[in-house]
Amino acid sequence: METLWFVIPCYNEEEMLPLTARALIEKMDTLIKDERIAPDSKVLFVDDGSKDKTWELIEKLHKSVPMFTGIKLSRNRGHQNALLAGMMTAKEYADIIVSMDADLQDDINAVDGFLDKRAEGCDIVYGVRSSREKDTRFKRWTARTYYKLLAKLGVDIVYDHADYRLMSRRAVEALEHFSEVNLFLRGLVPMLGFKSDTVSYVRNERQAGESKYPLKKMLSFAIEGITSLSVKPIRLITSLGLIVFLISLIMLIYFFVLWCMDKTVPGWTTTVVSVWALGGLQLLAIGVIGEYIGKIYLETKHRPSFLIDVDLEKEDARSAAKNADKE
Repeated sequence: METLWFVIPCYNEEEMLPLTARALIEKMDTLIKDERIAPDSKVLFVDDGSKDKTWELIEKLHKSVPMFTGIKLSRNRGHQNALLAGMMTAKEYADIIVSMDADLQDDINAVDGFLDKRAEGCDIVYGVRSSREKDTRFKRWTARTYYKLLAKLGVDIVYDHADYRLMSRRAVEALEHFSEVNLFLRGLVPMLGFKSDTVSYVRNERQAGESKYPLKKMLSFAIEGITSLSVKPIRLITSLGLIVFLISLIMLIYFFVLWCMDKTVPGWTTTVVSVWALGGLQLLAIGVIGEYIGKIYLETKHRPSFLIDVDLEKEDARSAAKNADKE
């Protein structure tokens, strides 16, 4: 049997955390009882710089139920970095890691399907929404448009998948080699190339607390996904600059003909052609320079994605070592 660790990023989840913990402990107990996972499996909560009592609740859960553990980031680093911090921590102890949000909107029972696919040899199993009927019409349209846009930009992404997935230790160790600071895990994980499959599930409504992804944040996350994984937008600017420049040449011929026919205002032709030509050349130049800047941008950032302030698992190990020394 393999050791399973859940990784749950948390940001201001004091209302939701007790419900999440109850559901997770019930699921873990069932899986252990059915001998589907090892008895030393755990749930890792990642406090992403919460401003409420989320960390205090995690500490209480850890003291009362050994199956729960947690890490606290030094400051808020965003959902993707918090998720990465949890996976990098969990891989030191777990054979397989399941990541999911703390709001219980992802159906926890889909883990059974994850384990079935894992038994078939998959290193990565994606949780995929079977329906978006609970979403508003606007959200359904924007989601579908966004996935199609990413596909056209050359991004390999799993449709209707968020960050609910199973990954083997081998897959997480491979992910560690990707040193991007601007993370978009939904696009990075498929790039690993290991054997993968999907499990469909119905997404639930949030039971407590507020969504951490309002429209503004969702738009920011969408732009992050595009700019982190593709330089095609820069190439589109280059193409646009070239097209505008070619149009300017056509306009130059057109206005020259008008000038020869004496149908233009003196000086107007020169002004118009100059604006078109210079505008096209500037866009073309910006696009070419941007092409190189885009490549440099993707390669040169090496700031840490996260810093861990407190690691309950390591604190327990240190305490046990001190007690052993005293004895």
